[in-house]
Amino acid sequence: MTSALADTLAGAHPPVLARRAFVDQVMGMPVSVHVRAVDTSRSDVEAAAARVFAHLRRVDAVLSTWRADSDLLRIQHGEIGEVDGVDEVHPWLAEVTDLCLEAEDRTDGFFRAWRRRPGGRLSFDPTGLVKGWAVAAAAEHLRIAPEIAYSIGAGGDVVVGTGTGVDQAPPWRIGIEDPRQRGGLARVVTVTQGAVATSGAAIRGGHVVDPRTGRGIVRAGSATVVGPDLMWADVWATAAWVDPQRARALIEERDPAYDLIVI
Repeated sequence: MTSALADTLAGAHPPVLARRAFVDQVMGMPVSVHVRAVDTSRSDVEAAAARVFAHLRRVDAVLSTWRADSDLLRIQHGEIGEVDGVDEVHPWLAEVTDLCLEAEDRTDGFFRAWRRRPGGRLSFDPTGLVKGWAVAAAAEHLRIAPEIAYSIGAGGDVVVGTGTGVDQAPPWRIGIEDPRQRGGLARVVTVTQGAVATSGAAIRGGHVVDPRTGRGIVRAGSATVVGPDLMWADVWATAAWVDPQRARALIEERDPAYDLIVI
């Protein structure tokens, strides 16, 4: 038996697909979940969206660099560790640390989670990877919901996909904001399965640090990466904001499934 969403795509007496949005403030930013389905009021759809936000709240509790009670800051302050042979630290911290090392290696150091602070102290700040990693993992709660298409937007980055029983769905049109004209669109990309991540200084100023100089990058423009996984799209967008020309060559050599758009 084909799904109602598949019937819609095939044009066999297609029902109208409804669209519903769920929005919450998580990890210091608005996160939106958009769902397309014949019936978006289904309890399993609502539960899946709730699990997305719950997952992100848990990530924030473990890996936030702003919350004094996060595992990350508590371990940096020596407040938690190993007690009676049992590691109190959430395993996500080790996973993210390994991914940051991999990202640094893959981007030739243009993405870097370790920063030298005033006084020479080296600190670990995985924020540039955690958002994409967290949202990509949270999307799995929607992927197991039947007969839906979904989109999650978080701080300008987007991941889209379909639930079980759906092989194809209408693409999502994702706008890339014009960094030189607030509220304007520079380009629109269409994605059915995958992710879009953008890095720049138009919204948050020089939050991306050039690892070669230790200074925040403040200039006009932006770097957007489109590809299959939001975490790596986000990592490559950061690297491309640091050095667009070198990052383009590295993407073509090491991750050709990703496309770079420099504006």
